[in-house]
Amino acid sequence: MNETNGSVDIMELAVELARAGQSHALATVVWRKPPSSGQHGSKAVITSDGELHGWIGGACAEPVVIREAKKVLATGEPTLIWLGQDADFAGMHVPEGVLTIPMSCQSEGALQLYIEAVLVAPEVVIVGRSPMAMTLLELVRGVGWHGELIDGSAFTSDLMHSGSIVIVATQGHGDEEALETALGANPAFVGLVASAKRGEAVRGYLSDRGVSPEKLATVHVPVGLDLGHTTHREIAVAILGELVQRRAAGELRQGSFEVSTKVEPEEVIDLVCNMTVAAVPENRPFDYHDVTYYFCAPGCRVAFEKDPEKFIKREVTC
Repeated sequence: MNETNGSVDIMELAVELARAGQSHALATVVWRKPPSSGQHGSKAVITSDGELHGWIGGACAEPVVIREAKKVLATGEPTLIWLGQDADFAGMHVPEGVLTIPMSCQSEGALQLYIEAVLVAPEVVIVGRSPMAMTLLELVRGVGWHGELIDGSAFTSDLMHSGSIVIVATQGHGDEEALETALGANPAFVGLVASAKRGEAVRGYLSDRGVSPEKLATVHVPVGLDLGHTTHREIAVAILGELVQRRAAGELRQGSFEVSTKVEPEEVIDLVCNMTVAAVPENRPFDYHDVTYYFCAPGCRVAFEKDPEKFIKREVTC
């Protein structure tokens, strides 16, 4: 977790992420039962890669919040979760739609958190002034996305951010310069309006100028769905169609030009408290019958050591 002090700081961070085109989730504590460390109104921002900023509770609560926030970001549907001990739910009326999650951590208390998605509308930067480019601008804005039309000569890197979608539609008038500028800013997507043959020529030119093969390989050319023989204006429909399709598939990610070698650790369930934990050495691994188990806290590991079969059988039953 990266700590950010105060709800004001958290909301400022949320605004910064939105301005940078990064969707995220916002978690708010709406109810607490002492001695939970979360407080009424405490907030946290969870990014799409599972990084939590802020404070909404202790070590048992955070993995659950991150897991549920990722689900909220995937579906766009908010959720209300209730974290507590088994006794907190006994005999209680749980309203429809509220997700109850029992915790067996040694710290007592309970929390109810509201998690909502802040989904940023895609920003499409269109470089060029052809009738096709103007039609694409109209279509982009028509579906509720942000769109901006820029002349090739006025196109600079500060007009983009890591979440931008850039469509180079200069159509032979400065394609190379516009594409090089776009790739230098590492936006989420770059498409070139050109034939495959023309695209290879532009890639070759940029390769000679030192642009890396990894970046050049990410240029989508010809950009747009293959709709067969189309007019110049109809090409705009094909381009928007591809963008909508890719966004629905989750492919328009921030920083997609970055070649990452980071391997995310596997996530497993702490069989004692049912929390989601990363399968890393820091999470107290314990080997039993050729299987390695991981735990959120020392108390959970100790409880498992005393009677592993009790928790394994419970998991199988569930």
